[in-house]
Order: sequence, then C-alpha cells, then structure tokens
Amino acid sequence: MHCMKLLGQRLMAREPDRQVAELQIRVAVMNGFTVLGIPVTEAVG
Repeated sequence: MHCMKLLGQRLMAREPDRQVAELQIRVAVMNGFTVLGIPVTEAVG
C-alpha cells in the first residue's frame, strides 16, 4: 500500500468509473516496476 501512496495520496477523479480507471493505471505502473526489478537468471554451460 505504501507504493500505491507514492503515486499520489488521493484519487484525482470524482466519478467512480474514472476512479476505477485511475487505480488500474496505478496498478499497471506498479506491475511494470515490479517486472523491471525481477532478476533474469540464465543457465551457464
């Protein structure tokens, strides 16, 4: 939840549909950062 708050303390949108879209965008950004942080392991030999 702390990472979610780093993207903004509050939702900017007022309408519920737009709030859902805003949260989905935030989750997509967080998932993108997670993918960047996962090490790629390759077999040697």
